[in-house]
Amino acid sequence: MSNENQQTIIVQKPEGNGLAVASLVLGIVGVVLNLIPFLPYVIGALAIIFGAVGIKKPIKKGMSIAGIILGVIAIVMKILFWMGIAVLGNL
Repeated sequence: MSNENQQTIIVQKPEGNGLAVASLVLGIVGVVLNLIPFLPYVIGALAIIFGAVGIKKPIKKGMSIAGIILGVIAIVMKILFWMGIAVLGNL
């Protein structure tokens, strides 16, 4: 056996952005589970933080932006929910 016939195959794994994916998932969960008390605040804040850190990578930048937007929407929806409850409670 000779070493002349051996080939070396190098497989490169494509680079990902896990923080962007986490931000998007947390943003979606925060919006969907908005009726659960206090949960959207935490989930929305985490989505914003992960999105802000993940946006620094050039890969999957759109997912980071979407996660930030959904995190903000989740928090705003929850604040509007409590404002609506306060207004309806005063009627």
